[in-house]
Amino acid sequence: MPTAVQPTRWEEAVAGGTARDMWERYEPVHDLVYFAPEARQAADRLGMRGFWMGYFALRAAPLGAVSPAVVTSCFYVFHPARVARALPDAWGHADPADVLTARWEAMDAAMTRLFGPEAVGSAQFTEAADLAWEAACAADTPGRVLAAANQALERPERPAARLWQALTTLREHRGDGHVAALVGQGIGPVEAMVLKAAAGESDGAFLRETRKWEAEDWAAAGTALRERGLLADDGGLTPAGVAARAGVEAQTDEAAERPWTALGAQRTARLAGLLEPLARTVGDAGLLPAGNPVGLTGGRVAGR
Repeated sequence: MPTAVQPTRWEEAVAGGTARDMWERYEPVHDLVYFAPEARQAADRLGMRGFWMGYFALRAAPLGAVSPAVVTSCFYVFHPARVARALPDAWGHADPADVLTARWEAMDAAMTRLFGPEAVGSAQFTEAADLAWEAACAADTPGRVLAAANQALERPERPAARLWQALTTLREHRGDGHVAALVGQGIGPVEAMVLKAAAGESDGAFLRETRKWEAEDWAAAGTALRERGLLADDGGLTPAGVAARAGVEAQTDEAAERPWTALGAQRTARLAGLLEPLARTVGDAGLLPAGNPVGLTGGRVAGR
C-alpha cells in the first residue's frame, strides 16, 4: 500500500514565490471579514440570521443578488444545501449595495480597533492602501468571477476600507485561479478539502462540518483519491498526492503573479513590508482559529 508523506515534506514540496509570499501577508488581513466581531455585528444589524447567512451575504455581495447556484459554483467547496439556507433569503433582509457599505464600515472599524487609530491614520497605512489598490486594479480577471466583481467596486475613500477591499480583490483573484487549477486537475470540492486536510493545512472534521458535507461524501472522496494513488490508507498524502497538491499550488501561484509583476519588484517589496506587521498583529490576536479553512495560522502568518 502507498505510504503517507509527512506534512513537513508537503511544505517542502511547495516552492515559494512572490504571489505566495504576498498571500501570506494579505490573507490574514482579509480574513477579518470572517473572524472579527465587527463583521458579525454588521451582519446582525442588517438582519442576517446566524453566522452563515452573514458570511454568504458579505462575501457574495459584489456579485449582486445572485442565486445559490452561482455562489455554490464560485465558492466551490460548500455543499449546495449550506448555501441555499442563506441565499436568496439574505437579499430579502438587505440589498447587496447596503451589504457592501456595511462590510466596508465593519472592516474599517475592525482594523482601527486592532491596529490602532494612529497606525490606520498614518501615511504608511495610506501608502499600503494605495499600493494594494494599484495591484488589485492590475489583476487579470477574465474567467475570474469573484475577482472581477470585487475589482469593479468603487474605490473607498477611507484608507482602511480601501486597503481591505484591495486585498480582498487580490485574495479572490488568487482563489478563482485556485479553483481553476483544481478543476483542471479533476479535483472536486470534497476531494480538495480531503487533500488539504491530508497535507496538514486544516482540520478535516472542521472542514467537513462547516461546509456541510455528510460523512459519506467525505468517505467517498477519500476512496476516489486512494484509487488515484493520491491518498494513503492512513489518510496521509502519498508521494503522488504530494506532487499533485504541490502542482495545484504551483499553478495557483503562477496564475496569481500578474498584479505583482505590474506593481514591480521594488513597490511589491515595499507593500510586503507594510503588510507584514498587520498580518502579525492579526495572528497574535488569535482571531484565526486553529484548523481553520484558510490553512494560515500560527507560524505561517507573515512567514513566521
